[in-house]
Amino acid sequence: MAKRTFPLSRVYRLLEPGPVVLVTTASKGRANVMTLSWHTMMEFEPPLVVCVISNRNYTFNILKATKECVINIPTVELAKQVVGCGNTSGRSVDKFETFRLTPALASRVAAPLIDECYVNLECRVVDAKLVNKYNLFILEVLKAWIDPSRKQPRTIHHLGMGAFMVSGRTIKLPSKMK
Repeated sequence: MAKRTFPLSRVYRLLEPGPVVLVTTASKGRANVMTLSWHTMMEFEPPLVVCVISNRNYTFNILKATKECVINIPTVELAKQVVGCGNTSGRSVDKFETFRLTPALASRVAAPLIDECYVNLECRVVDAKLVNKYNLFILEVLKAWIDPSRKQPRTIHHLGMGAFMVSGRTIKLPSKMK
């Protein structure tokens, strides 16, 4: 099979590391929601997550100032709201109201949980050294919430240009990991 070159500007579509998430922030009594797919785990304990948020996004300055957020993991049932949140700006739209998402009180941060998401991770920025240069935030997960009634939730994964993949069946292979 002959391989061909692939445009460097589209490499991200091959390496998207995890499910699309909804990041919530709050400032001056106003909550915001942002769609994010550029994130990955950095450490197991304490759990550290790295995410890249463009400095053009409304969320960027809120997160930089407040140093806290919630990473909410939606399932495929929320795909239209996820895309809608990603295609609008919190500068001019109340995304909770517009996309009928329910804010819920967090225990460790001011940003709200999204009740419809099956996982909520309350986070604080623990390292901002690369924010100005690369828009890269390192977050520590302070509290994790999960809806145990959802068995095998199907998450969505961004492939770029409006294309998404839905997680499918799970396979188990031998592993020496604890």
